[in-house]
Amino acid sequence: MSIKELLDKIDGYRAVISAKRPLTAEEIRELDGYYRIGTTYTSNALEGNSLTLSETKVLLEDGLTAGGKPVRDCYEATGHAEAYDFMLEVARSGELCFTEDIIKRLHFLFYRSIDSVKAGVYRQHQIFITGTEFLPPTVADIPDRMRVFIQQLNEQKTFMHSVLFAAFAHRRLVDIHPFDDGNGRTARLLMNLILMNGGYCIISIPPILWHEYITALQAAQRSENPSDTLFCQLICQCEIEAQKDYCRLFRIPLKTGPEPM
Repeated sequence: MSIKELLDKIDGYRAVISAKRPLTAEEIRELDGYYRIGTTYTSNALEGNSLTLSETKVLLEDGLTAGGKPVRDCYEATGHAEAYDFMLEVARSGELCFTEDIIKRLHFLFYRSIDSVKAGVYRQHQIFITGTEFLPPTVADIPDRMRVFIQQLNEQKTFMHSVLFAAFAHRRLVDIHPFDDGNGRTARLLMNLILMNGGYCIISIPPILWHEYITALQAAQRSENPSDTLFCQLICQCEIEAQKDYCRLFRIPLKTGPEPM
């Protein structure tokens, strides 16, 4: 399917979902907990975290760590859950006004138990990404690149479809790679902040799609003929799957039709 066809499908599902709202306070709490665990597991798993979905659930709900698992993996899970809670708070605060402080706060909450000195602080050395020709900006360039990025977010938020805008925000933050570590997870939290604020479903990118995810990012970052198409299509497809899952949870019937290719 083309991106336009995917967006039409997304907005059709959104209309069906919106017709069944508002949710009760209890349903909202249940849904928040469901996504809190799911996005924490998938976002960390994409980066090599060894906790399973059930281990993540037990850790976040009961505070019990899985035997034999690295301490860092547990810190990544609890930190991501804290950042998720902040993401929800911002998403539900009304019209978004993007700031560097929001992005730094997302990273700080995720990373502070891992390295309190580097949490929420822009990196101070050049980094290299294995397996790609893409070279992140220099340390000296980061402040200006982030300033321009924030300006772009605030200028584009009313002109782009929310799902494409979320994909744009994710990809641009990963391009800048402002932090030592945790850039992908911060970018996915920012993406979901935009989706939630726009009335769309929170996206989880499952580990099984790791190759497609990395390939799509690399296509957008290559030096010759870069293209966002694959990445935008992937995010659209993930949104459709999230909407279907939402409808499954609340037993909302959806008309069946041709699936995205």
